[in-house]
Amino acid sequence: MLTCDHSSMTEELATDDARLIDRFIERVWSEDGLAERTLEAYRRDLEQLSRWLGTRGCGLATAGREDLSAYHGSQPVSVRSMARRQSAFRRFYAQLARDEGGAREDPTLLMQRPRMPRGLPKALAEREIEALIVAPDLGTPLGQRDRAMLELMYSSGLRVSELVDLPLSGLNPRQGVLRVTGKGGKDRLIPVGEEALAHIETYLREARPLLAKGHGQPLALFLSRRGDAMTRQMFWTLVKRYALQVGIPAKRVSPHVLRHSFATHLLNHGADLRALQMLLGHSALSTTQIYTLVAKEGLKRLHAQHHPRG
Repeated sequence: MLTCDHSSMTEELATDDARLIDRFIERVWSEDGLAERTLEAYRRDLEQLSRWLGTRGCGLATAGREDLSAYHGSQPVSVRSMARRQSAFRRFYAQLARDEGGAREDPTLLMQRPRMPRGLPKALAEREIEALIVAPDLGTPLGQRDRAMLELMYSSGLRVSELVDLPLSGLNPRQGVLRVTGKGGKDRLIPVGEEALAHIETYLREARPLLAKGHGQPLALFLSRRGDAMTRQMFWTLVKRYALQVGIPAKRVSPHVLRHSFATHLLNHGADLRALQMLLGHSALSTTQIYTLVAKEGLKRLHAQHHPRG
């Protein structure tokens, strides 16, 4: 079994580790289509492991099971971070084993997986969503943009990255649908509600030309005041601002809460679970099923609040 020799890490080992990490990131990007944020997290996890192993005199390619166990014991993190870290290590060493034709032992094979707590998604009440969506000032270009984005987010259940990455060409107003590129580069068509479509058309007609003025022909559907594409951070900030404006605690609101609310409210009104899976872009039905638990919890609270013997 491979283990480190506890001497100092050489420059050659550090270079070898950097090369292995680069090759791994390139492979999982091209083969699995992982999101940029996931790739960055994987790279960061592997680089941290490499530096720690260097203090023990070995690199990624020569680390054994005991070394990885010692690393996990010396680097306490949250359960969620541990799960991501282990995912990166498993993928990395599985690829390394394939490259070497199974000639080396995979040090992650017997690694115990952390048990992830399964929390329920947090959704806003329908009246809270209504107050949040109508908060922007429609008398300004930015207010028209914000109203269109909030309407679309709730109407179609988009991920925030899908919303800000939407190209102008992704909208078909005549058919009332969006073509969205989701996780793993998978495309899906999503219907847009009439209310959301009306505000998008107002934004396209009145606000977007003003925001795009002097910036050529930007490709993004939603533009910042500088004329470039909106970012996740920008949208996060404006959602928090409008939440505070209408009296909703900022800690209860995020762009993803709008997506959770979309799913929960559809189920509350009788939507089919498999149709919801397609709308949300979930690869597995089990991921969508968690919203049935959210809906049940809401019914239980309603019963407890209003039933005479609740």
